[in-house]
Amino acid sequence: MKEITSQQQRVLDCIQIYLKKTGFPPTRADICRELGFKSPNSAETHLRALEKKGFISIESGASRGISVNNQNNSFGDEYPVIGLVAAGSPTLAEENIERTINCPKSFFESGFDYFLKVRGLSMKDAGIMEDDLIAVKKTTDVKNGDIVIARLDDEVTVKFFNRKSSNIVELEPANEDFENIVINLESEQLHIEGKSVGLLRRN
Repeated sequence: MKEITSQQQRVLDCIQIYLKKTGFPPTRADICRELGFKSPNSAETHLRALEKKGFISIESGASRGISVNNQNNSFGDEYPVIGLVAAGSPTLAEENIERTINCPKSFFESGFDYFLKVRGLSMKDAGIMEDDLIAVKKTTDVKNGDIVIARLDDEVTVKFFNRKSSNIVELEPANEDFENIVINLESEQLHIEGKSVGLLRRN
């Protein structure tokens, strides 16, 4: 089979993830929603290219008539899904892992280490809803504007990072119903556990 572009690979990965999670292939609208395409025509263009190159087959007249031709391809690595983090425990501690899911390494632009299940709606205006899965890259190298996973005492939170000065950091929500969290590093501890590099939504 011929080589495919990075966008075509993302579409192929999306189909495989959908099949793995739901047991049936995505519609064009599903692919647009998962990958951020503005028009179903964009999804259709990539699907036809994948069909022409032999990676998938498309059944005409069926919205879900997509099948992957080479199911023996390596699907991807398994990543833990972290639910509610138990107080005082490391984020990746066994008691915090709800399950694992397969995801191709190429699905997001950056590598990542685990998925974190979102609780609450403090980041809804950034497109992050409750029960979404954030792909988290473990790192302390973050800059203003990054969506970070931060630990304050025993609580883990997802917010925009904004360093105001050498001693002051604000963790900013994306929902006007929530207030900024202001941390004075001289008197309070802030642990940056990682940053968001992508998101999966189950519906």
